[in-house]
Amino acid sequence: MTVDTARFATRAVHAARSRETASSRATPIYLTAGFEFDDFDHAADHFSTGTGFGYTRTGNPTVRAVERQLAALESGADAVLVASGQAAVATALLTVAGAGDHIVSSTHIYEGTRGLFLDNLARLDIETTFVDDIADADAWRAAIRPNTRALFAESLANARNDVLDVRAISDVGDAHAIPLIVDNTLATPALLRPLEHGAAIVVHSASKFLAGHGSVLGGVIVDDGRFDAALSGHNAPHLVLPGRGDAPSVFARHGGRARIAYARESVAPRFGASPSPLNAFLIGQGVETLGLRVERQSRNALQIAQWLQRREEVESVDYVGLPSHPDHEVGTRYLEGGSGSIFTFTLRGGLPAARRFVEHVRVFTHMTHIGDVRSLVLHPGTTSHAQRTEEEREALGVRPGTLRLSIGIEDVDDLIADLSRVLHNVRETVA
Repeated sequence: MTVDTARFATRAVHAARSRETASSRATPIYLTAGFEFDDFDHAADHFSTGTGFGYTRTGNPTVRAVERQLAALESGADAVLVASGQAAVATALLTVAGAGDHIVSSTHIYEGTRGLFLDNLARLDIETTFVDDIADADAWRAAIRPNTRALFAESLANARNDVLDVRAISDVGDAHAIPLIVDNTLATPALLRPLEHGAAIVVHSASKFLAGHGSVLGGVIVDDGRFDAALSGHNAPHLVLPGRGDAPSVFARHGGRARIAYARESVAPRFGASPSPLNAFLIGQGVETLGLRVERQSRNALQIAQWLQRREEVESVDYVGLPSHPDHEVGTRYLEGGSGSIFTFTLRGGLPAARRFVEHVRVFTHMTHIGDVRSLVLHPGTTSHAQRTEEEREALGVRPGTLRLSIGIEDVDDLIADLSRVLHNVRETVA
């Protein structure tokens, strides 16, 4: 029987089926749960070696294309795309740490990541020590224990623009065979590539700058591909010891890419962090213009930060592109082509002034997101940093009048005009 001779219901299901190939210039979207095997042996080989594609949760051509794209931009050996930035952080940490292990982290991290450490990983018996002064390599060194399995920090921190000295902290990790994991979401590979400075793993919320359009969620883990079993095997027995049934170890099968292979084979798919192929496609499309967007956003941000610094309504501006920022020199060493587009500034009028500001912007959008082509504003003290104590917020530079801006690609004169109108309104209200 052929499809042409089959009955109506069968034709409806199978008539569109085709194995024709075409060379699409854009990345094709393989929006399918599974993939057809050529024959019996093809299926058996896929399940025994993992080559090819069988089920989208474990691999998809669209997803794989975007993984190659992101690995190349971060100067990495390979990447794993997942469903969100939070999934990227969790997958990276569960790739290197397990029950009874320990992590050292910067205090200056996204609140969702901090909650993951304190609430979720703690329940899995993974403990975290936080370092307040991320510029102090000795503080990182002192926090390391025999069971420490990762150092974690953000390259450019939200909200105060603290810049990580990647080389100094990666050297601390290397001395103990511990990988440094860097969340590079705010800096993006257009400005900073931590793997080039000694970091072992980079993670991103791809929902932000990588996609750029604010339409999808996604995350990525990029690995340097330099895992050394002789140096680091004692800290990663799950990578160097034989698997279940005396199967060859992950390192025996993948060598220096053992970490990222373990994330791909054993963490992301088993915890269900796999992304939609459609989201992967949209992230990949966004990445193609990343350099252009970040260049424009950084240029706009610097102009706006300089303008805000001159306003009498503004108490302070925390933008690393300004010489007044305490990490300006470090930022100059690490950030190429700009200082990013996310920063905070603090109004003299405190909370009432901040409330007035967010409720009267027109060009800026009041929402919880960053890295969009649109300019955004948020009040960290009552949103992203609301779970922190007042003392913790003060230490992080988040005060009642502090607002966070994520600068987009609009015409900078229009953005400044919006800010000028709102600040004039704030001044009259507070006065």
